[in-house]
Amino acid sequence: MQVVPSFPPASECAGEEKGVGTRTVFVGNHPVSETEAYIAQRFCGNRIVSSKYTLWNFLPKNLFEQFRRIANFYFLIIFLVQVTVDTPTSPVTSGLPLFFVITVTAIKQGYEDWLRHRADNEVNKSTVYIIENAQRVRKESEKIKTHYAVRDTITLCTADSIDKLRAAIECEQPQPDLYKFVGRINIYSNSLQVVARSLGPENLLLKGATLKNTKKIYGIAVYTGMETKMALNYQGKSQKRSAVEKSINAFLIVYLFILLTKAAVCTTLKYVWQSTPYNDEPWYNQKTLKEHETLKVLKMFTDFLSFMVLFNFIIPVSMYVTVEMQKFLGSFFISWDKDFYDEEINEGALVNTSDLNEELGQVDYVFTDKTGTLTENSMEFIECCIDGHKYKGVAQEADGLSQTDGPLTYFDKADKNREELFLRALCLCHTVEIRANDAVDGTTESAELTYMSSSPDEIALVKGAKKYGFTFVGIRNGHMRVENQRKEIEEYELLHTLNFDSVRRRMSVIVRTQAGDILLFCKGADSAVFPRVQSHEIELTKAHVERNAVDGYRTLCVAFKEIAPDDYKRINRQLIEAKMTLQGREEKMEKVFDDIETNMNLIGATAVEDKLQDQAAETIEALHAAGLKVWVLTGDKMETAKSTCYACRLFQTSTELLELTTKTIEESERKEDRLHELLIEYRKKLMHEFPKSTRSLKKAWTEHQEYGLIIDGSTLSLILNSSQDSSSNNYKSIFLQICMKCTAVLCCRMAPLQKAQIVRMVKNLKGSPITLSIGDGANDVSMILESHVGIGIKGKEGRQASRNSDYSVPKFKHLRKLLLAHGHLYYVRIAHLVQYFFYKNLCFILPQFLYQFFCGFSQQPLYDAAYLTMYNICFTSLPILAYSLLEQHINIDTLTSDPRLYMKISGNAMLQLGPFLYWTFLAAFEGTVFFFGTYFLFQTSSLEENAKVYGNWTFGTIVFTVLVFTVTLKLALDTHFWTWINHFVIWGSLAFYIFFSFFWGGIIWPFLKQQRMYFVFAQMLSSVSTWLAIILLIFISLFPEILLIVLKNVRRRNARRNLSCKRASDSLSTRPSVRPLLLRTFSDESNIL
Repeated sequence: MQVVPSFPPASECAGEEKGVGTRTVFVGNHPVSETEAYIAQRFCGNRIVSSKYTLWNFLPKNLFEQFRRIANFYFLIIFLVQVTVDTPTSPVTSGLPLFFVITVTAIKQGYEDWLRHRADNEVNKSTVYIIENAQRVRKESEKIKTHYAVRDTITLCTADSIDKLRAAIECEQPQPDLYKFVGRINIYSNSLQVVARSLGPENLLLKGATLKNTKKIYGIAVYTGMETKMALNYQGKSQKRSAVEKSINAFLIVYLFILLTKAAVCTTLKYVWQSTPYNDEPWYNQKTLKEHETLKVLKMFTDFLSFMVLFNFIIPVSMYVTVEMQKFLGSFFISWDKDFYDEEINEGALVNTSDLNEELGQVDYVFTDKTGTLTENSMEFIECCIDGHKYKGVAQEADGLSQTDGPLTYFDKADKNREELFLRALCLCHTVEIRANDAVDGTTESAELTYMSSSPDEIALVKGAKKYGFTFVGIRNGHMRVENQRKEIEEYELLHTLNFDSVRRRMSVIVRTQAGDILLFCKGADSAVFPRVQSHEIELTKAHVERNAVDGYRTLCVAFKEIAPDDYKRINRQLIEAKMTLQGREEKMEKVFDDIETNMNLIGATAVEDKLQDQAAETIEALHAAGLKVWVLTGDKMETAKSTCYACRLFQTSTELLELTTKTIEESERKEDRLHELLIEYRKKLMHEFPKSTRSLKKAWTEHQEYGLIIDGSTLSLILNSSQDSSSNNYKSIFLQICMKCTAVLCCRMAPLQKAQIVRMVKNLKGSPITLSIGDGANDVSMILESHVGIGIKGKEGRQASRNSDYSVPKFKHLRKLLLAHGHLYYVRIAHLVQYFFYKNLCFILPQFLYQFFCGFSQQPLYDAAYLTMYNICFTSLPILAYSLLEQHINIDTLTSDPRLYMKISGNAMLQLGPFLYWTFLAAFEGTVFFFGTYFLFQTSSLEENAKVYGNWTFGTIVFTVLVFTVTLKLALDTHFWTWINHFVIWGSLAFYIFFSFFWGGIIWPFLKQQRMYFVFAQMLSSVSTWLAIILLIFISLFPEILLIVLKNVRRRNARRNLSCKRASDSLSTRPSVRPLLLRTFSDESNIL
């Protein structure tokens, strides 16, 4: 906890009125004064609840959620129809599969919720110590109330003194922003004098945080339980749906239409058939009086419902539970992948949601952050500039390597006082802390200091100052201590810290020297500092900053100013008033900061190198080869970001760059006119290069000149917020046309909100391309949540991006295997699963439909009720589940090494109309073969030697046997990667069907009214003709598939032979090509249009 050394009187504080959106917490359960009445406070308990269900509401709540699904609700209606209406099949045929699906899904969701309960209990049952009656009492975390614990001050260090404290805290109501807290504390002494001070995010210890530099603290709980920021951040994620789910819904609509058509056709033909009196009422089946009196319209509607029930199995309800199990179990393969394990952080990949596994194989656009994602975010101080003079390397007493850089070429080095002022600024203008066990007095062990900070840049700058003889040795009693080149300790009283934020892009400190002088030191981006310093000083440093940016270094400018005592009194009063305000504090603070950081004097600039991550360049090359468009969205300077893009091969040496930046549009007086001219010019060039006749833009990239686009934040704002006159209302559409034709896009100087706007803009393009965002910092969360798939890097800027992502990986290089291998396989597996489910259910129900033409549309079932019930649950469920988890149609190493294979499945290729029609016609062909093959077999009057005639249940059993064997063997033909699990479930399912048929027909079951299947299966297999027919029908059904496999193998073999011959001929004439990994110097003009 940070402690302010002095407390101003309450009368001096602004914002004394209590705001509507605030709460007051009384410390220690005491009234603030004996004269005031104490009203007991009511806040929520400290129990964390992240689970969805309890023991009492699980059943109703889970059932309600499951029946919101169309397929589940549909089968519930069918089940109710079977119960209430006289239908040809038993309610068990629909009820049991539905019960199975609901039960399995409930078990899965119950297990996931149990894990959440277990995680909650770990937090709720954790041990904490509270102050109660001047004693430290050990309690469970969930039993804390808001008034128990007390915040630390300088003097209150014992339980007794804490218990006597009388204070009240006013703060904002709970809200989820982790980096925002607005409050103030009023401390009442015995004399009733009120001491007040402000509370900010630096005073707030978040639930779940760990103390690193402090052994213990006393604190007061202002938010508890579900009102803590951690709990509030559980919510807010939008539900993402994959493209496969949308395809499933489309297929369901098609099959529902087929179902309605079948029911309507059969109902119509039934009444056409019954238009003949003999067919309507034969002598052996006379109608009852009730049937005669029933309205014909009502009878037709009842018949229509009965046919719906008879054909309802064409809708694969069990597909949903299989898809859920496939996604849930399949996600473990990412977590278990050893290639994703990083030894540095001792962690691997993490799957936060399993609903988007297949979406990893459908990505069209990749949006990536730069710092910490493409780069290591491990900063190293390279050089600095003081008054236009460059200092590089280790210097002795700050007079080592010095080079002129700028117009003042007659100086050898900067003035000694300016050098020391610059180095003091680096030692003072930061929020770096020193690890407690390493902090030392004196100078002998200063080299062993361990620095800690939330920003690696700050540590690099402090270490850079140390190289030149100025060492930051810590803070003691509010004084920053610096060891100078003469090994003397200088102390500076830290008066105020003007913290860094992404809008200001700078930070400042106000300190008082031992001589009593008050100084302000400021560091920040050049765009944030240059407008606030003397104009004549800028040229001395600007050339240095631009050259460092071109070299790929991160640059910061350093400035200072002296503050007169009278001015400081005014500044101090303004800062205190702003900090004590509860309503609109951030806006007031920003205005005060803006007024303070003016008329400064520029001292110099720093250059820090952020090294490229291992294999980042190879990963981006692979993504490009896979047909993905990679966009880099960063807040860095254009020159720095451009250099990084060349280094990581986002831009090649042959890439022609198109610039839409402040620099290019400021050449004209009217920026919008110049922007419009550039947009039109670029569009014409790209349209000429990529005409509309080009079938595939992805393939065209390898055949035409590659183009890259660079745009900055201000120009993007101009495009998105352009005026509505006729000359500029189409900026956005032209810009998008240009972006679609470019192989890579660099967006620099981007605010977090602009990153999300870019992603949203691309998401809404025609064709709805699949977007993926990857980043490591809190400023990347908005684009991670906005994109279809969000990936967080477990980096050095905290874990907020990782927590808010769908998937989390340690390094950017892991994106290659995640997409090209795992994403490819997940998509192929689940696409095959979806098509296979519709295929096998159409095979299943088509013979039932054809059977109606031969039974007078009497709604007679073709299959026994047990077969209807068990078909999707037991006989055909496990083989496709094992396939969808284990199948590797292409080796993982091949998928990773040959990115072009990714293009073959892009655009949801396996769930388009063509493959869907192929599977549908295949199912129609096989279903027709099943029925008519068996029908022609039954043209023989007897199939047994004893002249015994088979009945309709034998007919249906033969059809069902051929059906089960065909659809299972079809899956066996599709399997490329065989494991013992595949063998077990495929052959085991067929064996189980045979065993079940013998078992079901071998016993007289007392609970069945009719023993229609008794001994049917055994008697059927006693006929040689039946054996021959079953084998022949299976072969005929699978023959087109076998023929297709043979043709594919021949074609693949010829392609390999031709490829090997081509490679042999190319190897004789191949010229070696050199592609630089890192371009430190290049001509900007040669690559810019």
